[in-house]
Amino acid sequence: MAVSPDALTLRQLLTRRDNLYDPFIHQALTDSGLTERGIGWHDTTPADVGAGRRVAVVIPVRNAAYSLPSVLDALAAQRTAADVQITVIDDASTDNSAAIAADDPATDIVLRLPEKAGSGAARNVGTLLARPHVNQIVYLDADMVLPPHVLADLAARYHPRLVLVGFRHGVPYQPDPDGRPVLPGAEPSLTEDHRVLWRPPAGKRLFYTGLVLNDPLIGRPLDDTNEFRELGYGHRYHDWDLPRMVVTALVAVPYEAVMQVGGFEPSFAAGWGCDDTHLGARLIAAGYKVAPVRPATGWHIDPPNAAAMWRAKFATAAANVTRYWTLLDQPLPARSLRNDPATGRLLAEGKRLK
Repeated sequence: MAVSPDALTLRQLLTRRDNLYDPFIHQALTDSGLTERGIGWHDTTPADVGAGRRVAVVIPVRNAAYSLPSVLDALAAQRTAADVQITVIDDASTDNSAAIAADDPATDIVLRLPEKAGSGAARNVGTLLARPHVNQIVYLDADMVLPPHVLADLAARYHPRLVLVGFRHGVPYQPDPDGRPVLPGAEPSLTEDHRVLWRPPAGKRLFYTGLVLNDPLIGRPLDDTNEFRELGYGHRYHDWDLPRMVVTALVAVPYEAVMQVGGFEPSFAAGWGCDDTHLGARLIAAGYKVAPVRPATGWHIDPPNAAAMWRAKFATAAANVTRYWTLLDQPLPARSLRNDPATGRLLAEGKRLK
């Protein structure tokens, strides 16, 4: 007897979904005119491509005054024909992040939440503020500085069934005399992302699955999984699976997909970890494919107190991972993000600064 998909849990649905996205990427390249111009999936995109696409960039901010001006400057310098809206949701920062965003000419919408709600809740609010008929939501962290072609790379590859994954190259915070982070002059390196080149510790329990690797390993998740294709049906690459490849430092999602799956789960508000992985699980369970876009790689700026930050993050990660595995035993939400009362309350009670 067949079981209705509505009765299945996320965990069960993940084992039934492939990640064979090639027909969709071929269609995306054709629709944007890239195929006709001989531009491949992993080539950088000319600025004149993407006309008619409507992109909403949503940035949750919590005490990111050290990096936010550079992030917004990079967005203002994007070379793309797409119609881009930039929304910053301040998660009750205690620094001047909200004022920075409101005063910056690059931003279209700035809203300050009434209380700290977490980055997932902030992204949900920003998603609801997207202008009508938007195609694609680009979720971007407030410490990610993009090269000028990245929004064109993502907009030109939009397909209503594709989740487009970007990458990050971490750099330490080294301020110039004005306090702005100094960035390397070249393009960010793809291999600085752990999803591309991974050196896990031997003999230690890995935080996501609890796996212990007895011997040193130089892993290449992106290459060794045929660019995530082999992670369909719930398969894993050591400590990695397909939902974990969805990282909201930089990811582009069809707008209607986010609405369909109910957006981000806000119960990850305390601490760090897994809210983006859980969104990935929801999207994959709903039948969306996860495709990497190699040129969409940005600079990920460490905070001034990086060591303390990472200690604090990992102190909360275990509880959020446990929460994540528990949530996988629930079905997809029956309610659209448009009808989510918690997000609606934050939107209504937030203070619009721009």
